[in-house]
Amino acid sequence: MSEFFLHSFSTLGHGLIGYAIPFLFVLTIVVFFHELGHFLIARWAGVKVLTFSLGFGPELVGFNDRHGTRWKISAIPLGGYVKFFGDDTEASTPSVDALARMTEEERAGSFHHKKVGPRAAIVAAGPIANFLLAIIIFTCLFTFFGKPSTSARVDKIEANSAAAAAGFQVGDVVTGIDGKSIGSFSDMQRIVGTHAGQKLTFTVTREGATVQLQGTPELREVKDAFGNAHRLGVLGITRQTAAGDVVTERVDPATAMWLGVKETWFVVDRTFAYIGGVFTGREAADQVGGPLRIAQISGQVATIGLTALIHLAAVLSISIGLLNLFPVPLLDGGHLLFYAVEAVRGRPLSERAQEMGFRIGLGLVLMLMVFATYNDILHLAAS
Repeated sequence: MSEFFLHSFSTLGHGLIGYAIPFLFVLTIVVFFHELGHFLIARWAGVKVLTFSLGFGPELVGFNDRHGTRWKISAIPLGGYVKFFGDDTEASTPSVDALARMTEEERAGSFHHKKVGPRAAIVAAGPIANFLLAIIIFTCLFTFFGKPSTSARVDKIEANSAAAAAGFQVGDVVTGIDGKSIGSFSDMQRIVGTHAGQKLTFTVTREGATVQLQGTPELREVKDAFGNAHRLGVLGITRQTAAGDVVTERVDPATAMWLGVKETWFVVDRTFAYIGGVFTGREAADQVGGPLRIAQISGQVATIGLTALIHLAAVLSISIGLLNLFPVPLLDGGHLLFYAVEAVRGRPLSERAQEMGFRIGLGLVLMLMVFATYNDILHLAAS
């Protein structure tokens, strides 16, 4: 067992430099915009912001702005926080004694003395900023680089595969799945990959005629170009790309934004589908990853180019936005849950109830971190 863990950390260590810089680049962008969302709405609501930190722990470098906010970079680069006037901790838990001693002037700038509406808006602004960042990134990528695609043509069919059983033939072009238009091979792969074990109806163009076929993708473990294993639905169809097959569609900014919104929703939808699959037993929880996995993927994607790394930042931004909306005390979603209860009751939960909630939330977050790190070590050992 000791050799197993030594090998795992050795694997990470060999690629540390190659992983660390892309990882910090991606994470810093995502965390900065998340905290910036909290910061901007807090300023708009008249809340005094004490600290804007990228990272946790001891300060490495920082400065004070004209409003008295300390902007800093801290030693542990695994997140960040905005601390408001009246907060006792970085998790925005209140300092009861400090709140009680505040003057009327001080209360005007205190986060915890604001009405429930502004407080909820400040908390929700972080995850919302993550979604907006993803939409902006996707929009820019589609606007400046276009949308590359290849037709969903069948060039090869695996023997005894789902495609063979469905009656696909070489030369077929898939134009629709379950009534949804298919414009490229990647569009088809996305739908097939996320519908393993589910019967799909394919609209196919074959020698000028339209044919309807029904097939059920098989769940398989597929390795990407970097050797990472993913469990996906597979038909058993291959598309052989030749010169001139890849078409880059140029889109105007408005269309690019709509595509960016659709791309963001796709990530949200697939994330919820995966979580639901874990609870129902259709998906394995070993796909849950933590900082080590993100660092490895960042390093791998960086070898493709800056565009791919920025695309990863958009996907990670969506994931962090969703994670923070989970109704777990300590996360933004937990605060929003408390505020919803306060709005219904007309008064906040008791200090003891909130303290218990934060303790439970801390335990859940720590359990998730340990589980994700364990998965990361297993993944690194197998790679």
